Amino acid sequence: MERDSSSSDEDDDRQNLIEQNDTKHHYSPPPTQDQHQPPSTFHISVNDFHSATIRRRFLHFLHNKRCLFAILLPLLILILFFSTDLRHLFSFSSPNSDLRLDSLSSRDRMRESELQALYLLKQQQLGLFTLWNHTHTLTLPQSNSNSTSISNYSQSDLNRAVLNQISLNRQIQQVLLSPHRTGNSSEPIDVSDPRFGFDTCAKVGQKNKNERRTIEWKPKPNKYLFAICLSGQMSNHLICLEKHMFFAALLNRVLVIPSSKFDYQYDRVLDFDHINKCLGRKVIISFEDLLEAKKNHLHVDRLFCYFSLPQPCYLDEEHIKKLKSIGVSMGKPEPIWKEDIRNPNKRTVQDVESKFSSDEDVIAIGDVFYANLEQDWVMQPGGPIAHQCKTLIEPSRLIMLTAQRFVQTFLGKNFVALHFRRHGFLKFCNVKTHSCFFPIPQAADCITRVVEKASAPVIYLSTDAAESETSLLQSLVVLNGKAVPLVKRPPRNSAEKWDALLYRHGLEGDSQVEAMLDKTICAMSSVFIGAPGSTFTEDILRLRKDWGSASMCDEYLCQGEEPNFIADNE
Repeated sequence: MERDSSSSDEDDDRQNLIEQNDTKHHYSPPPTQDQHQPPSTFHISVNDFHSATIRRRFLHFLHNKRCLFAILLPLLILILFFSTDLRHLFSFSSPNSDLRLDSLSSRDRMRESELQALYLLKQQQLGLFTLWNHTHTLTLPQSNSNSTSISNYSQSDLNRAVLNQISLNRQIQQVLLSPHRTGNSSEPIDVSDPRFGFDTCAKVGQKNKNERRTIEWKPKPNKYLFAICLSGQMSNHLICLEKHMFFAALLNRVLVIPSSKFDYQYDRVLDFDHINKCLGRKVIISFEDLLEAKKNHLHVDRLFCYFSLPQPCYLDEEHIKKLKSIGVSMGKPEPIWKEDIRNPNKRTVQDVESKFSSDEDVIAIGDVFYANLEQDWVMQPGGPIAHQCKTLIEPSRLIMLTAQRFVQTFLGKNFVALHFRRHGFLKFCNVKTHSCFFPIPQAADCITRVVEKASAPVIYLSTDAAESETSLLQSLVVLNGKAVPLVKRPPRNSAEKWDALLYRHGLEGDSQVEAMLDKTICAMSSVFIGAPGSTFTEDILRLRKDWGSASMCDEYLCQGEEPNFIADNE
């Protein structure tokens, strides 16, 4: 606008000069003092002659604009030079001023992008060092083999780590190229290389069913394993039940699910008929069905104890009394070996078969949540038991359908799920060697990086955090200048129909049903960010692995980092 105004002023000056040139031909000398007596042509005095001469010279000088400008212009420049800052005076009207400002701004942007790229290169260096530390120990080639194998890093882990480094390299390229974007576009420049031909957050490949190491679960008639799970909450109990299934398969027994009067009401969140159908036989029975078959008195013939410390079978007197109150009697606990839940030994299938085999009808082995039994076998996708389904322990059909309806209503196909554990996690994490409780600004940076890799428009938030924490997190998760929405399950609203199934079946408002619903939604996400050390997260990762929804970009929150501030312990 200043440039237009300056042009207008120059036009006005030019117009005034043109008018002066036009009037010199019409100039008439001023009249004499005597207006009543016209001058005589022949009456000229000396004074009149001198006056006329001066007037002619003065008029000639006035009309000679070149001389006038030659004198006035240098004077004007000198006055302006000593009284005014010429840079400010002409900065608004100079046609190159915008170019100079743009040049300065461009240099600032380039410097900022270079500093950011240096930071990312440092992160990449740390990531490559981590990859090196995991893979530098190789099996030496044997005389009959020309190949080497990575000893402590699986192929899928290696693929994921390499893809993460490629993704980080692309991010560095984006940062370095950002100052060269045209216009005001905030869209990232495409620096992908078609030679790679991969999706950064592709699904993790699964083993063929024929490649899995499995055991057939064929229980003997009227032989039962009575499940006891006491440690932690629902997620711990589900892991305990999964391990009990493995023990039952090894010992050829039907697994008895605990009573809701002693444990959780599992039939509200799990479908046990699904498990029996997957194996084509009855391998699981409810406590109520067995109690009815035993005429309301169920006796545990042998109480073997997998764990002896801190107490046999991890079963205290209070729980023994509780079992008796629901019609269960049992003998004295029998520790099989010295085993402490705080430092469990690695055990094999042969150990279990030799120590826990029995001809008794009903046996129990206590809580086995902490059991370290054939972990590679147990942790493989689909588990250690041969079956025809993706997984044996999964949410009930009602919860699955409700989760699908929620995703269709609020999230869509591509979304990141975040398990943001906070309640009680501060103390739990800070007593560990590496704390897992991150300040919210640091957590927001980590989340944003994952969202950018996944190119997801929305985040599903499963959390027990207070509103003060989630509000701050929402304000800090920003990508390309736009906030990425954090979506939580809303309160019951009759206008919304996504949760109608739970409401109609009387499951709405059940805390365990809601927890399983959260797990199911997270397991359906494109990419999942979990809470390290949380069994809730581990159960989600199990479902994703078994369902085939696990992604190369799945990770624990701020994986590979430590909190940038850690409070002292009490």
